[in-house]
Amino acid sequence: QVQLVESGGGLVQPGGSLRLSCAASGSIFSINAMGWYRQAPGLQRELVAIVTSGSPTNYADSVKGRFTISRDNAKNTVYLQMNSLRPEDTAVYYCYTDSTSTRGYRIPNWGRGTQVTVSS
Repeated sequence: QVQLVESGGGLVQPGGSLRLSCAASGSIFSINAMGWYRQAPGLQRELVAIVTSGSPTNYADSVKGRFTISRDNAKNTVYLQMNSLRPEDTAVYYCYTDSTSTRGYRIPNWGRGTQVTVSS
């Protein structure tokens, strides 16, 4: 019922920047939280950043100071600005939402992921 579409991934050199976007659509009454997770090859999926009430609330230590999460509530869209990218940032990045449907159900949703590759 809720669809998440990520965009903005790609190949970038170390030290470069990318901006990820995630747009939510469907039977959404409200979005309680929007954020980003990532999963690198051979590793578990980890939280990157998450926003509640329209403001950033949590960052992974590994990205703190380099990544910035923001949210456009009117467009049901969350962004992740990634600067000073490192090879270890290479992963599939997944958008995540905790939303309340128009029928009153609170449900989590995941995007299908977008690949970010940091390599020279």
